Amino acid sequence: MSSSVSAKASSILLPVCLLVVAMVSIQGGASLAKSLFPLVGAEGITTLRLSIGTLILFIIFRPWRMRFCAGNRLPLLIYGLALGAMNYLFYLSLRTVPLGIAVALEFTGPLAVAMFSSRRAIDFVWVALAITGLIFLLPFGHGVGGIDPLGAACALGAGACWAVYIIFGQKAGGDHGPGTVAVGSLIAALVFAPIGAWHTGAALLNVDILPLALGVAILSTALPYSLEIIALPKIPARTFGTLMSLEPAMAAFSGMLFLGEHLTQVQWLALSAIITASMGATLTIKPKPRIESLP
Repeated sequence: MSSSVSAKASSILLPVCLLVVAMVSIQGGASLAKSLFPLVGAEGITTLRLSIGTLILFIIFRPWRMRFCAGNRLPLLIYGLALGAMNYLFYLSLRTVPLGIAVALEFTGPLAVAMFSSRRAIDFVWVALAITGLIFLLPFGHGVGGIDPLGAACALGAGACWAVYIIFGQKAGGDHGPGTVAVGSLIAALVFAPIGAWHTGAALLNVDILPLALGVAILSTALPYSLEIIALPKIPARTFGTLMSLEPAMAAFSGMLFLGEHLTQVQWLALSAIITASMGATLTIKPKPRIESLP
């Protein structure tokens, strides 16, 4: 009995740890990307991130060995489009919105997934606590006019794409395995990289920014998406959505350390509520029951 419980705990702990590493990586990459905006802009960073990240993912996963059936191509296509749109809109929001606030707004997507897929009372407790934290994290009553409406709209749009990414990432990852992220990134690059290249022009050819762009691609695309596509099929969507409430906290710390973006005491208390919700969701994960045989 004890070995069975230990095995179940280990099977849940691994994907949780992978997601935490992915969050740390992606927020560090976001800070690095924002520091490059004066050189190539948000559109240019999107192009560099998707192009270089896709190349790295192809080398790692070698997706040309994957087999595609007509019945499972659509989730993969939607997953790739959501991934690209999420990146593009998020970087557009960072032009005028602080990193921590942008991620908090973007988080409405996975939070919605957690709410609509929840069935147990305890899940609603964690979601409610995360919502409370997000409400106080946003600077309502602290000069809300300072938040650019277009930037906020882009962050919310990125959140909607994030929700689609979670839902179809589970389906596509379950059908195709870890190589899904490489094909999804290729789809995203084919659609959104040309848009960024058109906006940015010759600045993308500056060889001096390539090492930093490589760092952005690894931290923001190759590493976190590889870890997420491994973890997604192994945990429920509601758990993933609530666990990802750590993202605003990670973003706030990253913005403070690397971009000089500081938060108020109220906002730090809000981050504590979000972290508590994430820990609670992790500790109360209920594994999906498995059907051993059909009658």
